Amino acid sequence: MCEDDHGHEYGRDHGHDHRQERTGIGRRAVFVTGAAAALTLGSVSFASAAPREQRTRTVRGTLAPGSPDFVYVPVEVPRGVREIHVAYTYDRPAVPAGTQGNALDIGLFDERGTELGGRGFRGWSGGARTEFSVRADAATPGYVPGPVRPGTWHIALGPYTVAPQGLSYEITVTLTYGEQDEAPRPVYPPERAAGRGRAWYRGDCHLHSEYSDGRYTLAEIAELARAAGLDFINSSEHNTHSAHAHWAGLAGDDLLILLGEEVTTRNGHVVALGTEPGTFVDWRYRARDNRFGRFARQIRRAGGLVVPAHPHATCIGCNWKFGFGEADAVEVWNGAYTPDDEVALADWDGMLVASVRDGGRDWIPAMGSSDSHRSPDVIGRPQTVVLADDLTREAIQDGIRAGRSYVAESSQLSLSFTASGGRGEHAGIGERLRVADDTPVTVRLEVTGAPRCTVRLVTDQGVLFTGDPLPVSGEGVVEWRTTASYAAYVRAEIRHETAAGPVPGALAAFTNPVFLGR
Repeated sequence: MCEDDHGHEYGRDHGHDHRQERTGIGRRAVFVTGAAAALTLGSVSFASAAPREQRTRTVRGTLAPGSPDFVYVPVEVPRGVREIHVAYTYDRPAVPAGTQGNALDIGLFDERGTELGGRGFRGWSGGARTEFSVRADAATPGYVPGPVRPGTWHIALGPYTVAPQGLSYEITVTLTYGEQDEAPRPVYPPERAAGRGRAWYRGDCHLHSEYSDGRYTLAEIAELARAAGLDFINSSEHNTHSAHAHWAGLAGDDLLILLGEEVTTRNGHVVALGTEPGTFVDWRYRARDNRFGRFARQIRRAGGLVVPAHPHATCIGCNWKFGFGEADAVEVWNGAYTPDDEVALADWDGMLVASVRDGGRDWIPAMGSSDSHRSPDVIGRPQTVVLADDLTREAIQDGIRAGRSYVAESSQLSLSFTASGGRGEHAGIGERLRVADDTPVTVRLEVTGAPRCTVRLVTDQGVLFTGDPLPVSGEGVVEWRTTASYAAYVRAEIRHETAAGPVPGALAAFTNPVFLGR
């Protein structure tokens, strides 16, 4: 399923009109910093206090329609603070049909600042929580534990949508004074599991837990992943890496846990797949800011893959607007198969056709993931099945990057898809069969676990073969003959009967292409 970040509806561009006051301290100054889409207010100050004492300040304000993307509330933290606790509320007035209501996200940056790149990042919960705490030894899910050092911290507000009446909010900051406990040393899951050597491995690379806007615990995700027959998963919380240090005890010889993030911008979402532990990727930019390339390169430097997610999703802010020049793969199928997935599949096929102009050397593989958040979301529906040399982070990424993969709705469905020439030439999914243009080529598909489904073979010329429905057993073999001059590539789709699923002829599985020709 494609879900709005933290359950919100996403908004339009924002300007600068902002009004705010704080209880007991008077009206605060307002000034703009950096890009036009950010606003910083005057600071909230706290005096020193004795150990175990608490001090509280409350801030109230109103955001008008056209407010900036991010509003920062500075908090002056003195020495001797043990814990920072933040709670907030905002009004949700009734709005006319077709008009966006209020949606206000929240996060925290420490004394190292709010500069793009996230050096001071300490957590983000979007709209999933009304309060959070940070201290040296612990933090609310979504937030990163660590020392509470003196200096100017910032509460980050993200007004995704503002109703015509405006958005009135109240923030309560409580500091607890005292000696800090020792910060824990993070422990991360291993980058290797007990694989089967070169084999097909099943994974779900887009999942959410209570560490962002999901309801699953990490333990529940691991249990459900194993039940779904998965070999690997990827941690992909919205705009935070805070779950990374909590997965270690849930990995095992039978489950490889990769670490990443769903970078949730105002112009689309991208999954950072399999980054180094503790990697945070910033999201505070739009396509017009020309900054995405910087963070795509950061993902790759951290050993990850750049995977635009649900590129044609209809939720506000979900549609992908950064282009695909930086993509290592693209998530074509997201959750239950819906019309926007059908559009994404067609758009991806168009990119394959375009890649034929340079001989298919620069093509983008497709993936599928569940984007599960909570029950009844099904983890592993769909799943990406990858041919990898072993069950390791690097081997799985190599298989995905090379397009040696197919997408299936469950572990019940398996397939084999190959092309062969007359002299023993052979190629599988994501590979090239190097034959002369007029050499006869046999394309062979073997399917299990797809009862009453129909096989289609798709090429750069369109759908050139549609088979009869498979038997109730779900097993079948299809062979089709062509040449490289007739089909520059061939890929397979296995579809349900027309009446099944939310989309007529919804996908049960599809493959990345086999390219034909020299």
